[in-house]
Amino acid sequence: MSLARRSAVVALAIIPATFLTLPLVALLARAPWQRAGALLSSGAVVQSLRLTIICSLTATVLSVLGGLPLSWVLAKRNLPLLPVVRALIILPVVLPPVVGGVALLLAFGRNGVAGQFLDRWFGVRLPFTTAGAILAETFVAMPFFVLSMEGAFATADQRLSDVAATLGAPPLRTFTSVLFPSLRTPFFAAAVLAWARALGEFGATITFAGSFPGVSQTMPLSVYREFERDPEAAIMLSLVLVVLSLVVLVATGRRAFSPLKKSSTR
Repeated sequence: MSLARRSAVVALAIIPATFLTLPLVALLARAPWQRAGALLSSGAVVQSLRLTIICSLTATVLSVLGGLPLSWVLAKRNLPLLPVVRALIILPVVLPPVVGGVALLLAFGRNGVAGQFLDRWFGVRLPFTTAGAILAETFVAMPFFVLSMEGAFATADQRLSDVAATLGAPPLRTFTSVLFPSLRTPFFAAAVLAWARALGEFGATITFAGSFPGVSQTMPLSVYREFERDPEAAIMLSLVLVVLSLVVLVATGRRAFSPLKKSSTR
């Protein structure tokens, strides 16, 4: 590519790069740094941050436990009605979060399809509880994990599993000892992606679990509440979420590209 064409492409790339970074720069520029200590150390913020970490990490664990076998099955490509099943599973990725929250209410509410039996038989009520917030975050986060791991399983070297099976290794040992170790990097990236999605979940959570301090009011919901009462507090809370997400993305990037760097030096 000639220097002129390269310069033109760089110039065109500056426009979307500016568009994507300018709002973050605006957050930094308008942040009330004089009040930062007082705002971030308040009991409500600490409580919200603690609840956010608990809910998002629990949702990530559930997404991994449920999404790992699901993504492996989807990667087989030989299931009947696979396109329909796959579309239903990944639908929460494109579904408006509020619609997801309404669907969760209809499924797991006190009079829901499954919720009525949970209430009647076990006395379990999920809406407007911490468990409900975790369930909402899992609902929107698991499809991201499934999508990432499905692609990883589909591109994995099947010959390794075939050799292990030929040598008499049972399926579970083949998966844990042969297949999974080769997928550690995409697994880590998929889990972090699910965690990041759970961390920022808003619509499904507020619809299904409400916004109760100490119960279901996670950081995104606190930002929304504070934006109406104290915009400066909302800015600082937003910056906390930005920093958390940025640290995770940077850490994931290093882990994801380290194998490429090692292989290129051989």
